[in-house]
Formats: sequence, C-alpha cells, structure tokens
Amino acid sequence: MNNPYKLYLVTDDQQDIDTLCQVVFEAITGGVTMVQIREKHGNVRTFIERATAVKQVLQGSGVPLIINDRVDVALAVQAGGVHLGQSDMPAIFARELIGADMILGLSVENEAQLHEAQDLPVDYLGISAIFSTPTKTNIIKEWGIEGLAKAVKESRLPLVAIGGVNKSNIRQIATTHVNGIALVSAICHAASPQQASRVLLALMAGESD
Repeated sequence: MNNPYKLYLVTDDQQDIDTLCQVVFEAITGGVTMVQIREKHGNVRTFIERATAVKQVLQGSGVPLIINDRVDVALAVQAGGVHLGQSDMPAIFARELIGADMILGLSVENEAQLHEAQDLPVDYLGISAIFSTPTKTNIIKEWGIEGLAKAVKESRLPLVAIGGVNKSNIRQIATTHVNGIALVSAICHAASPQQASRVLLALMAGESD
C-alpha cells in the first residue's frame, strides 16, 4: 500500500463489538487504509477483546490495526502499531517497548508540539483538531485549513488530519496535501460505512462534489 495513512478510520468506543466489527469490515471494503481502535473507558480486558475481534476482521486486508493510547494492549494483540496522545507514555519509551517495526503515531495539538515531535522516534503525527468537534471537548487549538497547510509545509513527518472532518470539508483538507485524513462519525455513524468510505475517497481525489 502506497500511503497507509490516506483514509484513516478511528472507531467509536460507544458501539458494541458486533457493530464495531461490521463498521470496520464495511469501511475497509470501501477503501479505508488504516484503522485505529479508540477506547476511553479504561477497561483493558474489554479493549483487548475488541482489538482482537477487529484484528480478525482486518486479517489478510493489509490494513494496519492501530491501538489508541495503550502500548500494553498493542503488544498483547500484536497490533500494527500504537497511537499516543500528549499525556500518554513518552514516544521514546514506547518505541523501545514496541521495537522498530511497529507503527508509532503521536497527536500534536499546537505548533510547539509539532516542532518538538520532529525529533521523536515516531512514524507520523496526528494533527488535531482541524475543526472543533463534539467528540473532543478539550480542544487546545483549531488549526483550520490555513494552519494545516502551514503544518504540512513545516513537518518532515507524515501528518494525519483529524477533528471535525466530514463530506463537506474533506476536499478542502485534501488540497493541503496532508498525508492522511482521519474520521470517526462520518464513517462509523453512516448508514453504509462502505459507501461513505468510497464517497470520502472520491471527494479527496476531487472526483465528486
């Protein structure tokens, strides 16, 4: 796969395990290139159970499974990688634990974090939030299109844009040449996650309006 970050699905931790697996299956059929499991409830056993189920759905697809926040869960289920927030384990320690081959992502929420992260042993940066969003109530900065375009020029690491992305603005985000775009609701809550993923990819390519 040329660009694993292109259309990046972040799962909804409110959906039950069957819905979760169905959404992921449809999304990868529709063209999603990476899947991150996000669990904010702190129950590690449940997290491992959900991650294992999704890993089975992804088997043979070539789509990497990324675990949000938890290095221990990523190692336990032998995921494709882990995505850290600013308050999680420091990236240097995470890299030592997961080794060289696992994908390591880090969220950056302002310019200072973006610049600091350039020297860290990470593979990509999640730049958040592009627009304010109901799923994230503690936003530090809303980057907007101009801020994102500037960040893309400044970063030597691949960037994945997240936060408030939907059909109405994804084309505009894609024009910044950001490496990837991450979505939650626009895919997870779509009547057909497969169709939604296809439409989003077409919009990113400028093929539909």
